[in-house]
Amino acid sequence: MSPALRRLESRTFASLRYRNYRLFFAGQIVSQTGSWMQRIALGWFVLQITHSPFAVGFMAFAQFVPFMALGLFAGVFTDRLDARRLVIGTQAAQLVTAVALTWIALAGVAVPWMLYLIAFINGIVLVLDVPSRQQLTYRMVGREVLPNAIALNSSLFNASRIFGPALAGTIYGFTGPGWCFFINAVSFLAVLLGVFAMRVSDFFPLEKFARPPILRGTHEGLRFFWERRRLLVQIGLVLSLSTFCFNFNVTLPVLADKTLHSDATVYGLLSAVFGAGALVGSLAAAALGRASTKAMLAGSLAFTGAELLLAPLRSPYLIGLLLFCVGVGFTAWSANSNALVQLQAPDRLRGRVIGVYFYAFNGTGAVAGLLAGWLCSSGGTGLAFAFAGAVGLVATAAAAVVLLPGRNVSPAGLSAARGLSP
Repeated sequence: MSPALRRLESRTFASLRYRNYRLFFAGQIVSQTGSWMQRIALGWFVLQITHSPFAVGFMAFAQFVPFMALGLFAGVFTDRLDARRLVIGTQAAQLVTAVALTWIALAGVAVPWMLYLIAFINGIVLVLDVPSRQQLTYRMVGREVLPNAIALNSSLFNASRIFGPALAGTIYGFTGPGWCFFINAVSFLAVLLGVFAMRVSDFFPLEKFARPPILRGTHEGLRFFWERRRLLVQIGLVLSLSTFCFNFNVTLPVLADKTLHSDATVYGLLSAVFGAGALVGSLAAAALGRASTKAMLAGSLAFTGAELLLAPLRSPYLIGLLLFCVGVGFTAWSANSNALVQLQAPDRLRGRVIGVYFYAFNGTGAVAGLLAGWLCSSGGTGLAFAFAGAVGLVATAAAAVVLLPGRNVSPAGLSAARGLSP
């Protein structure tokens, strides 16, 4: 291997030199594959029971309404509590909900309201799980390597997006959804074992700060964004794209069933193709080694532009090609956006800044799921993808107007954080 390739490999996988992160990474590989199997199986299961695209949208509503109601406060709890213990609790709770899904599916007693209720409970758990895992990532690798760790987290998430849906489509076709849910339940043990095996003494320390009160702490987190124009624009782009463009849990099952008139296997393959593109995008972000505004905007442009081009297509091969491009753009945008925001956060506000970011990412998911379901019911997936792509391109252009000309960063902004570039 040439010296240049060795340097690239070292930069791409820099986070894995930390033992705690290796344990976490290994557990997440297993768990995320199981989680994607459950997501795919659950979406198809709801469509199979109800024969309604809107019902799939309502499933997304049930899962994401807890983010809408509670997501802004999640970061305060993350700042108040130990991230490692919080991750143990949230992973154990998700294991329980997966067992519940397994039981009602294998027993043949599942009705839509049961699935909606379990999705709602799981959504409550995820409100705390997402920022706590991000906080734990910072504790495992520190500020210097954080952009790489975020990109590698994204890469394993999207690698599992390839294998999980493909496995789910195959297993669902032969056995139904119950065994997909069971495999997911077992997969959480890998994460729990890895987190229990971590050495707390190896964690990067946080600066000392008083535990923030819930309401005042939430206000401080919001004010941190409000006082930084570039950061506010970045979070506005996250809000726009996650609301209108990232609704594949609704659009892809409808695309496979109603547009292509196919089965669960094709649905799993379409999701896997998207995941393959997302894996390429996240590994590219990891190899970059630093968070970049230009890469974030380029990813957003590719993500939303490919969705618009996909809208009128009816060929599964062309749709697969465009979904691959959508995946590349999505993770190039999301990995850089996540790192850019996190690296600006002081330790005392880190959980709250992460919480606000993921509130923007997930907080409107309930409304977005209903909107995507309504668009699919009204005009098919062509209308849903065209609307998503058009809105996303407008939001990307508006963000670029503010972010690209302003290369000089305020002292409170990006220049204070190592590892960022314009």
